[in-house]
Amino acid sequence: MVQTPNKALTLEEFLKLPETEPASEYMHGQIVQKPMPQGEHSAIQTELSTAINTALKQRRIARAFSELRCTFGGRSIVPDIAVFTWSRIPRKDDGGVANVFAIAPDWVIEILSPDQSQTKVTKNILHCLKHNMQMGWLIDPAERSVFVYRSNQPTDVFDKPEIHLPVPAFAQDFSLSVKALFDWLLE
Repeated sequence: MVQTPNKALTLEEFLKLPETEPASEYMHGQIVQKPMPQGEHSAIQTELSTAINTALKQRRIARAFSELRCTFGGRSIVPDIAVFTWSRIPRKDDGGVANVFAIAPDWVIEILSPDQSQTKVTKNILHCLKHNMQMGWLIDPAERSVFVYRSNQPTDVFDKPEIHLPVPAFAQDFSLSVKALFDWLLE
Protein backbone atom coordinates (compact mmCIF):
# COMPACT_ATOMS: atom_id res chain seq x y z
CA MET A 1 0.00 0.00 0.00
CA VAL A 2 1.49 3.34 -1.10
CA GLN A 3 0.49 6.39 0.86
CA THR A 4 1.05 9.75 -0.78
CA PRO A 5 0.63 12.53 1.76
CA ASN A 6 -0.87 15.88 0.72
CA LYS A 7 2.64 17.32 0.78
CA ALA A 8 5.77 15.28 0.26
CA LEU A 9 7.34 14.29 3.53
CA THR A 10 11.04 14.50 4.11
CA LEU A 11 12.85 11.49 5.48
CA GLU A 12 13.26 13.30 8.80
CA GLU A 13 9.49 13.95 8.98
CA PHE A 14 8.76 10.31 8.12
CA LEU A 15 11.02 9.09 10.92
CA LYS A 16 9.03 11.16 13.43
CA LEU A 17 5.75 9.42 12.49
CA PRO A 18 4.49 6.59 14.69
CA GLU A 19 5.51 3.10 13.58
CA THR A 20 2.87 1.12 11.70
CA GLU A 21 2.03 -2.57 11.82
CA PRO A 22 3.17 -3.95 9.47
CA ALA A 23 6.08 -1.57 9.00
CA SER A 24 6.09 1.29 6.52
CA GLU A 25 9.10 2.19 4.42
CA TYR A 26 10.13 5.53 2.95
CA MET A 27 11.50 6.01 -0.54
CA HIS A 28 11.53 9.10 -2.72
CA GLY A 29 8.91 10.95 -0.66
CA GLN A 30 6.50 8.01 -0.69
CA ILE A 31 5.45 5.90 2.26
CA VAL A 32 4.98 2.24 1.35
CA GLN A 33 3.50 -0.14 3.91
CA LYS A 34 4.84 -3.68 3.75
CA PRO A 35 2.27 -6.47 3.50
CA MET A 36 1.43 -8.43 6.64
CA PRO A 37 3.61 -11.55 6.69
CA GLN A 38 1.75 -14.80 6.18
CA GLY A 39 2.62 -18.38 7.10
CA GLU A 40 5.31 -19.23 4.54
CA HIS A 41 6.99 -15.88 4.96
CA SER A 42 6.95 -16.10 8.74
CA ALA A 43 8.25 -19.69 8.84
CA ILE A 44 11.20 -18.92 6.56
CA GLN A 45 12.02 -15.65 8.33
CA THR A 46 12.02 -17.23 11.79
CA GLU A 47 14.01 -20.32 10.84
CA LEU A 48 16.51 -18.49 8.64
CA SER A 49 17.27 -15.79 11.24
CA THR A 50 17.81 -18.48 13.86
CA ALA A 51 20.05 -20.55 11.56
CA ILE A 52 22.22 -17.56 10.64
CA ASN A 53 22.57 -16.52 14.27
CA THR A 54 23.39 -20.08 15.33
CA ALA A 55 26.24 -20.20 12.80
CA LEU A 56 27.60 -16.66 13.19
CA LYS A 57 26.47 -14.83 16.33
CA GLN A 58 28.14 -16.87 19.07
CA ARG A 59 31.55 -16.39 17.41
CA ARG A 60 30.81 -12.67 16.95
CA ILE A 61 31.09 -12.83 13.19
CA ALA A 62 27.68 -11.36 12.37
CA ARG A 63 24.13 -11.07 13.64
CA ALA A 64 20.80 -11.39 11.85
CA PHE A 65 18.00 -8.99 12.80
CA SER A 66 14.36 -9.48 11.78
CA GLU A 67 12.27 -6.49 10.68
CA LEU A 68 14.95 -3.93 11.59
CA ARG A 69 14.55 -0.36 10.32
CA CYS A 70 17.65 0.70 8.38
CA THR A 71 17.87 4.33 7.29
CA PHE A 72 20.56 5.35 4.80
CA GLY A 73 21.00 6.92 1.39
CA GLY A 74 17.70 8.84 1.57
CA ARG A 75 15.58 5.75 2.29
CA SER A 76 14.24 4.05 5.37
CA ILE A 77 13.61 0.36 4.78
CA VAL A 78 12.68 -2.62 6.93
CA PRO A 79 14.21 -5.76 5.42
CA ASP A 80 12.77 -9.10 6.47
CA ILE A 81 16.26 -10.04 7.66
CA ALA A 82 19.19 -7.62 7.91
CA VAL A 83 22.58 -9.17 8.67
CA PHE A 84 25.39 -7.00 10.00
CA THR A 85 28.97 -8.06 10.56
CA TRP A 86 29.80 -7.83 14.25
CA SER A 87 32.06 -4.77 13.98
CA ARG A 88 29.41 -2.79 12.08
CA ILE A 89 26.51 -3.29 14.50
CA PRO A 90 25.68 0.17 15.88
CA ARG A 91 26.27 0.22 19.63
CA LYS A 92 25.31 2.36 22.61
CA ASP A 93 27.96 3.65 25.00
CA ASP A 94 27.49 0.61 27.27
CA GLY A 95 28.15 -1.77 24.34
CA GLY A 96 24.53 -2.78 23.86
CA VAL A 97 22.85 -2.82 20.46
CA ALA A 98 21.71 0.68 19.43
CA ASN A 99 18.14 1.39 18.45
CA VAL A 100 18.99 3.39 15.34
CA PHE A 101 20.72 1.71 12.40
CA ALA A 102 21.74 4.47 9.97
CA ILE A 103 23.83 2.23 7.71
CA ALA A 104 23.17 -0.40 5.07
CA PRO A 105 23.25 -4.03 6.19
CA ASP A 106 26.03 -6.29 4.96
CA TRP A 107 23.46 -8.84 3.76
CA VAL A 108 19.74 -8.34 3.19
CA ILE A 109 17.28 -11.19 2.88
CA GLU A 110 13.79 -10.49 1.62
CA ILE A 111 11.00 -13.06 1.47
CA LEU A 112 8.37 -12.35 -1.14
CA SER A 113 4.83 -12.37 0.20
CA PRO A 114 1.72 -12.99 -1.90
CA ASP A 115 0.60 -9.73 -3.50
CA GLN A 116 3.98 -8.08 -2.81
CA SER A 117 5.72 -6.30 -5.65
CA GLN A 118 8.89 -8.13 -6.62
CA THR A 119 10.03 -4.94 -8.35
CA LYS A 120 9.73 -2.85 -5.16
CA VAL A 121 11.63 -5.42 -3.12
CA THR A 122 14.32 -5.69 -5.81
CA LYS A 123 14.71 -1.90 -5.83
CA ASN A 124 15.39 -1.99 -2.08
CA ILE A 125 18.02 -4.70 -2.55
CA LEU A 126 19.67 -2.73 -5.36
CA HIS A 127 19.63 0.40 -3.17
CA CYS A 128 21.46 -1.54 -0.46
CA LEU A 129 24.05 -2.76 -2.99
CA LYS A 130 24.74 0.86 -3.98
CA HIS A 131 25.53 1.52 -0.31
CA ASN A 132 28.15 -1.21 0.05
CA MET A 133 26.01 -4.17 0.98
CA GLN A 134 27.81 -7.40 0.12
CA MET A 135 24.87 -9.57 -0.93
CA GLY A 136 21.09 -9.66 -1.17
CA TRP A 137 18.73 -12.61 -1.34
CA LEU A 138 15.16 -12.48 -2.60
CA ILE A 139 13.37 -15.67 -1.60
CA ASP A 140 10.23 -16.55 -3.57
CA PRO A 141 8.35 -19.28 -1.68
CA ALA A 142 5.72 -19.70 -4.42
CA GLU A 143 8.38 -20.45 -7.04
CA ARG A 144 10.74 -22.24 -4.61
CA SER A 145 13.57 -20.07 -5.88
CA VAL A 146 16.14 -17.64 -4.51
CA PHE A 147 17.49 -14.67 -6.46
CA VAL A 148 20.99 -13.68 -5.35
CA TYR A 149 22.22 -10.13 -5.94
CA ARG A 150 25.88 -9.07 -5.70
CA SER A 151 27.69 -5.90 -6.69
CA ASN A 152 28.93 -5.82 -10.27
CA GLN A 153 27.76 -9.36 -10.98
CA PRO A 154 24.75 -10.72 -12.80
CA THR A 155 21.82 -11.83 -10.69
CA ASP A 156 21.73 -15.57 -10.13
CA VAL A 157 18.61 -17.68 -9.59
CA PHE A 158 18.78 -20.86 -7.56
CA ASP A 159 15.94 -23.36 -7.73
CA LYS A 160 17.61 -26.77 -7.82
CA PRO A 161 17.12 -28.43 -4.40
CA GLU A 162 20.66 -29.80 -4.06
CA ILE A 163 22.40 -26.46 -4.68
CA HIS A 164 23.90 -24.67 -1.70
CA LEU A 165 23.17 -20.96 -1.77
CA PRO A 166 26.06 -18.50 -2.02
CA VAL A 167 26.69 -16.41 1.09
CA PRO A 168 28.82 -13.33 1.72
CA ALA A 169 32.49 -13.98 2.49
CA PHE A 170 32.02 -13.26 6.20
CA ALA A 171 29.32 -15.95 6.43
CA GLN A 172 31.29 -18.91 5.07
CA ASP A 173 30.49 -20.86 8.26
CA PHE A 174 26.82 -20.78 7.26
CA SER A 175 25.61 -23.23 4.63
CA LEU A 176 22.08 -23.75 3.35
CA SER A 177 20.74 -25.68 0.38
CA VAL A 178 17.66 -24.66 -1.55
CA LYS A 179 16.00 -27.87 -0.34
CA ALA A 180 16.78 -27.18 3.34
CA LEU A 181 15.43 -23.64 3.00
CA PHE A 182 12.09 -24.71 1.58
CA ASP A 183 11.87 -27.81 3.78
CA TRP A 184 11.20 -25.39 6.65
CA LEU A 185 7.77 -24.99 5.07
CA LEU A 186 7.06 -28.70 5.58
CA GLU A 187 7.81 -28.81 9.31
